[in-house]
Amino acid sequence: MKPTTRLVTRNFALVWALTFVTFFAAFQLFPTVPLRLRELGASLAESGRFMSLFTAGSAIGALFTGPLGDRVGHRRLVVTCAMLYACFLGAYALLSNRWGFYLLAFPHGIVWSGLLTATMASLAHVLPEDRRADGLSLYGLASPGGVIVGPLLGLWIFQHGGFAPIGWYLAALFLLLGLMGRTLPVDHPHGRAEGFKWPDRAVLGPCLVLFCVALGYGALGSYTAQEGLALGMPLPSAFLSFMAVGMVLMRIAMLRRGFGKRPIRKLPGMLVGAFAGMALLACLPGGLGRHIASALLYGAGYSMLHTLLNAKLLESVDPQRRGSAFGALLFAFDAGIGLGSFGLGWVIGHHGYRLGWALGALAMLAALPTALRLSRD
Repeated sequence: MKPTTRLVTRNFALVWALTFVTFFAAFQLFPTVPLRLRELGASLAESGRFMSLFTAGSAIGALFTGPLGDRVGHRRLVVTCAMLYACFLGAYALLSNRWGFYLLAFPHGIVWSGLLTATMASLAHVLPEDRRADGLSLYGLASPGGVIVGPLLGLWIFQHGGFAPIGWYLAALFLLLGLMGRTLPVDHPHGRAEGFKWPDRAVLGPCLVLFCVALGYGALGSYTAQEGLALGMPLPSAFLSFMAVGMVLMRIAMLRRGFGKRPIRKLPGMLVGAFAGMALLACLPGGLGRHIASALLYGAGYSMLHTLLNAKLLESVDPQRRGSAFGALLFAFDAGIGLGSFGLGWVIGHHGYRLGWALGALAMLAALPTALRLSRD
């Protein structure tokens, strides 16, 4: 029998909106900061270091902000991190030296980790237990929705008005995000941990899968738009925007089809789809058409990886340690993004874009054995 529990409630809509605004703002920042660094004298390879430092801060911070949200309350952490995030964005708007970006990137990443882990843990309070997979899939439309329009708007503002307007405008947006966070539901007592604890062993497999995927993903945010500009593409943000379109289309299809009793069984197939998309980016000829085709396929596979792994954690992790679990998952993901942005950025800077995309695809393929084991667990 199909579940009849109401899924879209006011609180669910609020968490969805918070995530949409977060990614809408972030994906205006991520493609334009490397371009601003190039203006300030950075080389092509160096322009990816901001993302490496940012995600290093997010990865390390997630190990602590996850348990902190369990302890002090996820709503309080959402509000605090959103306000601090606005301060960092305002500071970027004032900077005229690229070293200032590198100095602020690490603590900025810590704040980002707190915002993401607290928002994700808040979702556990508003999802009905019998519709978690459906709820996570619908919730997952929030981030690609922001990614579709974020790069387009950010690059347009950068090309017509420079970087400073982006910093000020996004700072105001995150102040609004903090105000929205104040209306989140009060955390239930069982969601608060007694103190810091390492995540459950059940988190290790999902962490390994996301780490391998993130190695390639880390270079996409920093370098696909730069490749588009280098090739003279009329839409340099094409990969990021159409990746998000692929994510949305796959999520809509899964909402209509359903996940079945064991959603995790779909993990290997989604991973292979994302691998194929990145392999096409490395191998297909051309520019704009290559970016669009590979992005649609990559986005379709990549979009469900987080949903399937998050659903696995929600059903297998102690509710008192959900913040720690999502923090560990974010640590693995952001550590992969940071290493990928730095390592593949070096490869791209010295050997070209296509070799970087090929190595990112191979990293995803390395996660397939773990994904197969998780699907049978």
